Amino acid sequence: MKTYNLCCIGHITLDKIVTPRNTVHMPGGTSFYYAYAMSHLDTTGFLLVTALGATEMKAVDDIRNTGIEVQVLPSAHSVYFENTYGEDTNNRSQRVLAKADPFTVNVLRDVNAKIYHLGSLLADDFSLDVIKYLSTKGVLSVDVQGYLREVRGEKVFAVDWPEKKEALKYIHILKANEHEMEVLTGSNDPRQSALMLADWGVKEVLLTLGSMGSIIYADGKFYDIPAYRPKAVVDATGCGDTYMAGYLYMRNKGASYHEAGCFAAAMCTIKLEASGPFRGSIADIEKIIK
Repeated sequence: MKTYNLCCIGHITLDKIVTPRNTVHMPGGTSFYYAYAMSHLDTTGFLLVTALGATEMKAVDDIRNTGIEVQVLPSAHSVYFENTYGEDTNNRSQRVLAKADPFTVNVLRDVNAKIYHLGSLLADDFSLDVIKYLSTKGVLSVDVQGYLREVRGEKVFAVDWPEKKEALKYIHILKANEHEMEVLTGSNDPRQSALMLADWGVKEVLLTLGSMGSIIYADGKFYDIPAYRPKAVVDATGCGDTYMAGYLYMRNKGASYHEAGCFAAAMCTIKLEASGPFRGSIADIEKIIK
């Protein structure tokens, strides 16, 4: 049975993105943005595991056409998000118009990888059992965003993660943005939040702070990662997912925390400058870092 270097697991969504300038319908979700970023880095040894409704299979075909290997699990529906942004791209309101089936231990038994990245979009995408199970098979990386989103009716509410203290013991790498970090820890101080998350069991804490850059806390040390200035801010959707693709790609290659963080931040800058997923090259990324 094949073992992959990196495996991203998450739903591909239908996204309606509303900005002050226009409204766009397109596929989305952590797995979508992560896969496209990987298609510009290295498709060998990468597997995407997703679940979506049969009507959205074109999104999977398009990803496969970039050379990415995709395993599709059946789902009655796809996740359907409506994201509305104000002039300040850090401000987003969301509605969920449909939900997909959650991922279970059973459907993931045959998936083997050195690093698993869970792209949680909603609180029930991955149970605590899935977290525990995957942590026994490889390094587990989690984007916390979905665990802090509860759907009531169509509206999405920011909630704390009830099982966080149990779950974080099994999570090696955790990514949160400044809002998520505050919900999780009750602190708006990134360094204090990072120390608390590490105390609860996370080995590599990644906190993305928008235009303030990001910080990584690992092995008892802080690493300050700059935010490289984009030529223009066009679309922030998928930035965090692009960051994680770059970070895990570099960590798997043996890069240091700081090196991986800078690579990830440069990818975000390129992603910010255009609508849709990351379309840059490794040369573009290195140019920004220099």
